[in-house]
Amino acid sequence: MTVFGIGVSYGLATLFAMFSGMPIAFALGAVAVVFMGIYMPSASLDTVTQNVYEEMASITLLSIPLFILKGAAIGRSRAGQDLYSAIHAWLHRVPGGLGVANVFACALFAAMAGSSPATCSAIGSAGIPEMRKRGYSGGFAAGIIAAGGTLGRLLPPSSTMIRFAVAAEKSLGRLFLAGIGPALLLVSLFGGYAVIRFRKEYAAARLAYEKTGAESAILVHDEFTMAERFSVLPRVLPFVLLLTGVMIALYGGYATPSETAGLGGLLALILIALIYSVWRPADLAPILRSTVRESTMLMLIIGMSLLYSYVMSYLHISQSAAESVVAMHLPRWELLAAVLVLVVMLGFFLPPVSIILMTAPIILPPLRAANFDIIWFGVVMTIVMEMGLIHPPVGLNIFVIHNVAPDIPLREVIFGTLPFVLLMMLAVLVLCFVPEISTWLPNLIMGPDGSP
Repeated sequence: MTVFGIGVSYGLATLFAMFSGMPIAFALGAVAVVFMGIYMPSASLDTVTQNVYEEMASITLLSIPLFILKGAAIGRSRAGQDLYSAIHAWLHRVPGGLGVANVFACALFAAMAGSSPATCSAIGSAGIPEMRKRGYSGGFAAGIIAAGGTLGRLLPPSSTMIRFAVAAEKSLGRLFLAGIGPALLLVSLFGGYAVIRFRKEYAAARLAYEKTGAESAILVHDEFTMAERFSVLPRVLPFVLLLTGVMIALYGGYATPSETAGLGGLLALILIALIYSVWRPADLAPILRSTVRESTMLMLIIGMSLLYSYVMSYLHISQSAAESVVAMHLPRWELLAAVLVLVVMLGFFLPPVSIILMTAPIILPPLRAANFDIIWFGVVMTIVMEMGLIHPPVGLNIFVIHNVAPDIPLREVIFGTLPFVLLMMLAVLVLCFVPEISTWLPNLIMGPDGSP
């Protein structure tokens, strides 16, 4: 069979495994093992486990479970609710301030947890009931939290960016810094949409009140005295100290990313022990169980994705696809558009980690040849992959939100997230026209990138 035929059958087998309902890690592993048995000689099979082990033994990957520990420590305590409450007290005068507060709370929490599901769960469990209680529609409330949770993929520490840095052989610190500017852009877009959507729902509620006398909770204004607003600031200070300590250790050159992850996990455990009295074995058990469960799931996906990519490379599927893309001689921006459309299509079925591992060998060589900044592309690709977290059929954040707020129909959750998908597309366009948004900070702190 030709390489093209093998590639087509490999893709169809993957889609069949995915649609069968099999867990992603097992689906990728099963397809890889079947094609290994059919097309690879027995002598080469002996090296597969060694190759996968060597890839998994990367010290950079060690940071993933450590960052997950930090996120679980914060998410499984009252820390997330306190963070949200403090931000709301200061933003309540802004139209839609409660929604904007949730966006900022998601951004800050994501910067500490590095996990989209953890952010959605921690902030959503407090934010969604509060928004619903104050008259926000279910889809609007769910969309804000689901979209805010995606910032965990863009803000450091991001497991997606860690995986991309390994695949692209680029500086993780530079990639982390490059994601901060675009993350602030997304926060601004999400916050602006929250204000506009609130005004629309407020106007509809006001019109209904004038016509029928039906009162809506959205018409009620919260009031906080200045003393009350300052009294909640101490709730934010521990998070600021934790985030600052981790950033100083990482970008000050005092620790490697893996060491910084360990430091962040340790500081998070100390924080919840001192402030929330979470130190007893019974209190720590849910945190450790959550960490082990999520880390095992993610590392298993990474391992099976590595095996999947290894088989694809051995069968020359990746190389042939890259050669075909290069042979099309597309102009550089058309090449970028084709690559991003491919990533969007894969996002319908695969999580970001699998997309990176499967596509990096194919798309990075032609992008380098087209003189694209790979760090900049990593940020753009991360935003595009974030869309997959809030649109069906996979849409991990959608299902997390549905579990947090089961009273909101899944259909409302999906439609509530669609405007944020469009905002992410807008952010990608802005980055294409103004790439300095992602490059100025790493160039300022670490100097120009001299790597090819």
